[in-house]
Amino acid sequence: INLFEKNVAVPGQAWDYSFKPDIAFEIRDTTSLYQVYFVIRHTDAYGYNNIWVKADFRTPSDSSWTSQRFDCPLAAGDRWMGSAMDDIYEHRILLTPQPVKFPRAGTYQFRLEQVMRENPLKHVLNVGIRVEKQGS
Repeated sequence: INLFEKNVAVPGQAWDYSFKPDIAFEIRDTTSLYQVYFVIRHTDAYGYNNIWVKADFRTPSDSSWTSQRFDCPLAAGDRWMGSAMDDIYEHRILLTPQPVKFPRAGTYQFRLEQVMRENPLKHVLNVGIRVEKQGS
């Protein structure tokens, strides 16, 4: 892949703890570097300047998941940082500070979960993963 992006609609625009979308993508080129992003779309009514997300990750040969929590900033001061269309904002937040290599060819999986104090987390429209091949 040179670019993969999959976004999943959040039911009722309220991200409940129980809604944990799975996103799978295929990697064939294990020699290239990739950047991995968390993608979120929310309305202007979203009540926080960040979102805490737990991302579970599984490689093609693993039966178990690896988990990591991310504090994803969405606003600086009183301004949203993402791109806007009307009252909808989209953010692409880098999850890997450095480009990464995927060690094996095959299907990789992400499972996304919101871990904020509010449940359900209102005014969240879509969440997803974006993978960009570097130098392509």
